[in-house]
Amino acid sequence: MIRRTTARALVGASTLLVALLFTGCVAASPPAATPAASRSAATPVPKFRSPESTAPPAVGTSATAVAEQLVIHAEPGGDVTQTLPNPQESGAPLTLLVVARRDGWLQVALAQRPNGTTGWVAAEAVTLHTLVYSLDVSTEQNTLTLSESGRAVKTYAAATGTGGTPTPHGAFYLTELLEPTNEGYGPYAFGLSAFSDVLSSFGGGPGQIGLHGTDDEASIGQSASHGCIRLSNVDITELAQILPLGTPVTVGP
Repeated sequence: MIRRTTARALVGASTLLVALLFTGCVAASPPAATPAASRSAATPVPKFRSPESTAPPAVGTSATAVAEQLVIHAEPGGDVTQTLPNPQESGAPLTLLVVARRDGWLQVALAQRPNGTTGWVAAEAVTLHTLVYSLDVSTEQNTLTLSESGRAVKTYAAATGTGGTPTPHGAFYLTELLEPTNEGYGPYAFGLSAFSDVLSSFGGGPGQIGLHGTDDEASIGQSASHGCIRLSNVDITELAQILPLGTPVTVGP
């Protein structure tokens, strides 16, 4: 779960890394005295298809706001329900997952309570991006499976929420890629559009669920967090190299 502090945004070709404090899944600790580590140039980008492969089929579409604000409507051309800032508080570009289209309008999933909330935006207010990767999390098996164009290509051991603070089930997406400044969360942390069903707030944040690394490798494969999904630092680094914002994430038993 996320608690914001002063952030330093580093904009890359396909992701945005933000230095901030990520809390809610391990014991809180003070921010690191040194700057957050940046992506290592020596870290290889994993390839899950052969070089001669053609472009894989899409599994979804993301929508990134083009202006400083994105107006959300209750229905196509209908009442305005809210206006979202772009970029987000963390500095990440406002990116949403498209769930339906209708005559110049897009229905998008929103990263807010209650989980599953949607709204409509004008197609001209966003830039669309094709998505080929997706993630499936099992809270019973404590695994995370990466799929490309609907085909499972790799399964990672994961830690998920405990019985008292479970990881919420449902259809979500990656909202931002963060670079934590405090110990406990590994080199990278994705924010999800999911929010805890039992914690309305945590550590000054709204109880948003994260997908991140960990300094507690022994917890991987266990039900051990306040709701966040933990991977080994090697595995979260691998995913940080390939997954764009908007990537669909399904959490189930």
